[in-house]
Amino acid sequence: MNLTYNLNNILFLDIETVPEFENWKDISKETQELFEKKTHYQRKEEFTAAAFYDRAGIWAEFGKIICISVGYFIDKEAEKQLRLTSFFGDDEHKILTDFKGLLDTHFTKKSHVLCAHNGKEFDFPFIARRMIVHQIELPNKLNLFGKKPWEVPHIDTLELWKFGDYKHYTSLKLLTSILGVPSPKDDIDGSEVANVYYKEKNIQRIVSYCEKDTIAVAQILLRFNNQELLKDKDIISVN
Repeated sequence: MNLTYNLNNILFLDIETVPEFENWKDISKETQELFEKKTHYQRKEEFTAAAFYDRAGIWAEFGKIICISVGYFIDKEAEKQLRLTSFFGDDEHKILTDFKGLLDTHFTKKSHVLCAHNGKEFDFPFIARRMIVHQIELPNKLNLFGKKPWEVPHIDTLELWKFGDYKHYTSLKLLTSILGVPSPKDDIDGSEVANVYYKEKNIQRIVSYCEKDTIAVAQILLRFNNQELLKDKDIISVN
């Protein structure tokens, strides 16, 4: 693709989300009614709103972020090294403020961009919406008001793969498979995150899954640019 971005200016990321409450009965009657209306098209007549609530994490109005994993390249002894760090836990406000702190401190230049798979449809707006819910001022990289399309500092590997075919969707798992990138889906997938969080209470398992997705996004961008994939020794977690 001959992408012109400097890899050192890109912050790769992935988020994991779950329903804001563990059980349907835990949410207010008003919220139940709003969820029922919001999901009517998706549910049709196949599911009740209560039975559909385990999928609430895909909507920022009814879900919450439990992990944001980020990766960034640095030059180390004439080689590229991907550094990983994650913000995670039960306190969504802290996750978001810590992530904002990273952006406000280290990713403020015009040349800095965010990159995720399906990020423009999911990750970026989800983070922004939850920040607004928590009354957190949006960092510049997520505040798109008044920006022209070419001024938006976001890269979406799904959008790049579409090549203008807007009806085409390719999952991260499928894309890694056909490009020869090590699969990030070797433990759990997105449909299992809520159960691992609420039932197993194993946040570290979710963090590992989220970081693998972040690595996969970085690897895909390397492949798009016909560059060598990262080896295990090139990936460093700094949590």
